[in-house]
Amino acid sequence: MPVRLHGKLKKVVLAYSGGLDTSVIVTWLKENNGCEVVCFTADVGQGIEELDGLEQKAKASGASQLVVKDLTEEFAKDYIFPCLRAGAIYKRKYLVGTVPVLKI
Repeated sequence: MPVRLHGKLKKVVLAYSGGLDTSVIVTWLKENNGCEVVCFTADVGQGIEELDGLEQKAKASGASQLVVKDLTEEFAKDYIFPCLRAGAIYKRKYLVGTVPVLKI
């Protein structure tokens, strides 16, 4: 039996990456709740290649629209810089601001 959200939903905003999971959930939300789905994507500097074709994919999945907001400055100021200042380490090996180089 499908899970129904409380109350009658008219519109849902979905954090959308364009991956399989978020593309499938657009259709699921529409079919199981009968609501309009608006997809939202944050541009945090991932590059135009990642955003290219995203609107068409969201609409093909059943979304009424895709909203993309440039949050690059806020992301860097509120998340990246504090991590660097704190000396955050990834997997106890790399500073968050570095990219490991594999030697083959």
